[in-house]
Amino acid sequence: MSQAVQEFSIKDLEHFTGIKAHTIRAWEQRYKLLEPRRTSTNIRFYTSEDLKLLLNVSLLNQNGHKISHIAAMGDGQMLTALQQLEVGANKEEHWLGMLKISMLNFDEQLFRSVSKTFEDEHGLSALMLKLYLPFMGQIGMLWLTSAICPAHEHFVSNLIRQRLYRAVDEIEPTPPGYNGRLFAMFLPEREIHDISLLMVHYLMRSAGYKSLFLGQSVPLEDLTQLDKQFPGIHCVAYCTTYPSEVGVHDYLARVLRESEGTSLQFHFAGRVFDGVESPDERMNCHGNGQSLIGALLNL
Repeated sequence: MSQAVQEFSIKDLEHFTGIKAHTIRAWEQRYKLLEPRRTSTNIRFYTSEDLKLLLNVSLLNQNGHKISHIAAMGDGQMLTALQQLEVGANKEEHWLGMLKISMLNFDEQLFRSVSKTFEDEHGLSALMLKLYLPFMGQIGMLWLTSAICPAHEHFVSNLIRQRLYRAVDEIEPTPPGYNGRLFAMFLPEREIHDISLLMVHYLMRSAGYKSLFLGQSVPLEDLTQLDKQFPGIHCVAYCTTYPSEVGVHDYLARVLRESEGTSLQFHFAGRVFDGVESPDERMNCHGNGQSLIGALLNL
């Protein structure tokens, strides 16, 4: 059965690549870089091949290639230029672009190939920290802007979840008598997107810490019960859709109010917490997973 051509607006391309729509149009007009098609009602659209090309163009441009030179490249020359970037260069943006393509095309083989190549070169922890965590953060934004549908997010989340479960199972539990820091991974009520939190759980376990994965929609009163058994436990949440931007300060205030009198330490991460000042010394906020992991490892 033939696969229908996926259609993307210029705004979709902007969300996926970070290149402004007016810049994309300028490149079209000046360099004939893309040739958008038109629907039967004369509306312009782009294909997944256009998106893949633009992701590659963006990567080369960010690494010093002039757009006029890139536009003059044939497919073979562009491939060679991309391969040469691997020498001594950090190519996370390229890998992220390929993961996006695999998601859009529901291409499991491409997703696994990109993941394996990166893991073989950099290790599993780097795959989680440098590729999967930023990727899931970008997916959250794409989902909120309707550039992708829930099926896209579910497809890649389940592939990552399968790898994470295997990885966590391979880590030896902390030994009896462990007296190091203890972490509880949780999501607030009404938050069900747990894949990024599961990655944080793996990274803390792989670093030798004891981490309890509590999962989705954990009531705050359950965390206060944890404090009775594990005083000073660090509660970690990675939020995607809840709390909202308009409700984030009220949520943090409620957390402090309901945990008053405990020794719970809170660490929140996610786009909604970017730029939010921590309202109390028991609470820390981070705009992304890398910042969160860095802080947890340096407690």
